[in-house]
Amino acid sequence: MANDQIYIMSRHSIHQVMSKAHQKDKQKKKKYKWHKADELDIKEFVRLHEEHDRCVLYLDASTRKPLLATAERQLLERHIAANTREGQGYFLTYESFFATAQCNFFCQGFTMLMDGSRIQDLQRMYMLLSRVNALESLRQALSSYIRQTGKSIVTDEEKDKDMVFSLLEFKASLDAIWEDSFSKNEAFVIQSKKHSSILSISARYSNFHMISHSFCHIMEAKCDHLNRPAELIAKFLDEKLRAGNKGTSEEELEGTLDKVLVLFRFIQGKDVFEAFYKKDLAKRLLLGKSASIDAEKSMISKLKTECGSQFTNKLEGMFKDIELSKEINESFKQSSQARTKLPSGIEMNVHVLTTGYWPTYPLMDVRLPHELNVYQDIFKEFYLSKYSGRRLMWQNSLGHCVLKAEFPKGKKELAVSLFQTVVLMLFNDAQKLSLQDIKDATCIEDKELRRTLQSLACGKVRVLQKNPKGREVDDNDSFMFNDGFTAPLYRIKVNAIQLKETVEENTSTTERVFQDRQYQVDAAIVRIMKTRKVLSHTLLITELFQQLKFPIKPSDLKKRIESLIDREYLERDRNNSQIYNYLA
Repeated sequence: MANDQIYIMSRHSIHQVMSKAHQKDKQKKKKYKWHKADELDIKEFVRLHEEHDRCVLYLDASTRKPLLATAERQLLERHIAANTREGQGYFLTYESFFATAQCNFFCQGFTMLMDGSRIQDLQRMYMLLSRVNALESLRQALSSYIRQTGKSIVTDEEKDKDMVFSLLEFKASLDAIWEDSFSKNEAFVIQSKKHSSILSISARYSNFHMISHSFCHIMEAKCDHLNRPAELIAKFLDEKLRAGNKGTSEEELEGTLDKVLVLFRFIQGKDVFEAFYKKDLAKRLLLGKSASIDAEKSMISKLKTECGSQFTNKLEGMFKDIELSKEINESFKQSSQARTKLPSGIEMNVHVLTTGYWPTYPLMDVRLPHELNVYQDIFKEFYLSKYSGRRLMWQNSLGHCVLKAEFPKGKKELAVSLFQTVVLMLFNDAQKLSLQDIKDATCIEDKELRRTLQSLACGKVRVLQKNPKGREVDDNDSFMFNDGFTAPLYRIKVNAIQLKETVEENTSTTERVFQDRQYQVDAAIVRIMKTRKVLSHTLLITELFQQLKFPIKPSDLKKRIESLIDREYLERDRNNSQIYNYLA
């Protein structure tokens, strides 16, 4: 009877304890209310806490550790293990990691949590997986997510203009998640060696920042236009460094430059970036459109630290030319030639540019007004008397002027290009001119002339009138001085066409980069073969990939080798066509 009473009392006590535990469960569920979207990882998080609380309430303390280990194995480990076995040995199959219904953590929730920057939910996921030593799966899932999301940003050609801004936002979001959700875990920072070849990334990226590693893959995703990211980053910097960014402080600008420099590290075509950056920097300096000279020099200093002095040598030379030109202009204004021979009513500043530092510009002929020709001749006489043995070539396409114009409704100052100036000054002596008349009088090349007239007669500021009206300039069009022109401002900028990049300029810049690459490849091949004398095709290609700092296809390397064979720098071995001999 006593034993039965003890049994009944024990059962009654257990029933009470279980009831208390049930009440605790209800309270815990209320405490951890979850939205359907949070269910993926919070359920497991709550269940583990419930099991822990039950152990405290009605089980012996010694059972807590094995019970929780069993719960972790059932709720977490077996699902992850199943998916790990499926993706074993090949990293890219971890994309199936998301497609497998067995995986409660990743198949539905991980991408959603990352897209929403759900810091707390991702932190819970991190804590759950850390309990069963499964952070490697989370790290690989993060890498796959970065690649997929980044690739969608980079390959969307319709949003090329926003690509850099979108990548900067994406990178900032990842950094915040790594810091706040993943506790700055170094496992998410260092890329293990064993995956470096599987990820189809060059061996030089092994032991590399995992997020950075994935960003390198993103920049390579635009395989049809591998150099496009480098070009877009250069243009983004041009937009930020150009005057007109209202409301941006120097501190904000400096912060933006630092962020963009992070993206710059991931691009392979740094020579493409250099070409476009140099072209845009030249326009900013020559046209006086730079937002801040200090910011310009700061950016060059950052690039120098990143890539070495050879990378920024020409950029620094451009600034030296600008500073030296100021001194030359001051000296010219104090010279006897300037005081006695210069025509009155004209002020002119000349930039003397070293050919090797600046982008290559095509020479464009133009018939200048007499006063400008006189000014150029006097300056040339002064300069050559001071620096003998040098040769001056006038780049008319880069000139810009401020014209004083008298309209019936008031006087204005017009900020225009040199070509626009030459066209407008024709109307001092004529009221109406045809396209052919203007072409004969100015000798400006046809395409450039049409572009210039379009900016004067078809843009927002129409100081000329075109007949018949229209957006394009046709052969039979005629132009007249706009007597009815009016504007609220005294100084007016007339559609700065020099700052706008034409398709031809873009194509020309890219072609020059590829031409320079060919020279670099040829030099590298000769340098290697001169050292090795005899080398197989495979080993030569391998050494070239190690030495060259830009992306190139093996087929392009083969073409350069054939070119050097034709020019008798190399020859194929008579017994084995896969072996090359160097010809001294």
